[in-house]
Amino acid sequence: MSRKPSSADQFDFFVPFVAELSMRDQWETMERPFFSLAKRKRLKPIEYVSPGGNVFVNIFPNAKFGMATIWDADVLIWAASTLNNFKKQGINDLPRTLHFHPYDLLKTVGRNTGGREYRLLREALGRLQATTIVTNIRVRKGKKQRQFSWIESWTDLVDDESQHSKGMSLTLSDWFYEGVVMDGRLLAIDPVYFSIRGGRERWLYRVVRKHAGGVGKEGFVISLPTLFGKSGAEGTYRRFKFELQGIIKRNELPGYDLALEVGVGELLLRMTRLDSDVIEASRPKRKRSSKKVVQDEDSTPLPLLERNALTDATIARVRADFPGWDIYALKASFDAWIADDPSRRPNNYQYAFYGFVKRFHKRNR
Repeated sequence: MSRKPSSADQFDFFVPFVAELSMRDQWETMERPFFSLAKRKRLKPIEYVSPGGNVFVNIFPNAKFGMATIWDADVLIWAASTLNNFKKQGINDLPRTLHFHPYDLLKTVGRNTGGREYRLLREALGRLQATTIVTNIRVRKGKKQRQFSWIESWTDLVDDESQHSKGMSLTLSDWFYEGVVMDGRLLAIDPVYFSIRGGRERWLYRVVRKHAGGVGKEGFVISLPTLFGKSGAEGTYRRFKFELQGIIKRNELPGYDLALEVGVGELLLRMTRLDSDVIEASRPKRKRSSKKVVQDEDSTPLPLLERNALTDATIARVRADFPGWDIYALKASFDAWIADDPSRRPNNYQYAFYGFVKRFHKRNR
């Protein structure tokens, strides 16, 4: 790998920046333990075997670089989304090597673009190349396993005078590239995913999206011990269970509802996709155009309490669908949750409150 090619090296094709790139994830990497969930350097391998014993995934870190993390996987999501965009444009010869400006990649995955972020991107590329994966997922006929790294190589073209990056490139491994270009191997993900801060939360969103994204209203149920195996998390099951219960209690994964249920000897997690109207109503408002808008005197914003008043229709609907709860106590809790972070303020308060009560009812009935 060369981190600083000579100034004579030129990239013949740069990935164009697409502001509204439709984000896609490679589904085989979403439900198995392919990444470290911690930001600290991980040197302990992941050795996973599915409950039925037919699938295995072994992840071996590099002594110098450690193991690729769930945040490093953002680079692979960007690559999969970029190739999918090319495919939609009718480009048949999809490249395995992508040339790009680091600024564009960072912006696409919701990162800042300062010097620290460029350094972290280079470190992520180093881990993605140095981590070794051995698995029997999608093995070729007559083979028992495949061994690869996430990316085959990467380069950074640096200006000799300013020492600033003029462009970067990465070459995807055959295994990952094949999984992207094959039909039906990509799943759409919510761009809000990139704002999820916790490693376990990011991992859980990808698992939930894989299992519950295409099922019916009843959702998908999985036991916590099975989830523990799928996580590859370091530490004990007891610790994992404690932390997962906290995530489920907060119930903040975009687009999905999480609820614990009692199984035979073990707790179960039910993952349910939210209705589209509830998802949209719960999103923060987009920034409006900077163009000046002339308003009437009567169009001044309403105070918070008045703006968040429940309509008679919402009250009647909540009482009919979720009887027995104190609707005004729930409203107080919902308003307090919004007040903690102004970005949570929904476009449609009525729909968002209904969704809040629906999730509360599922967890506590």
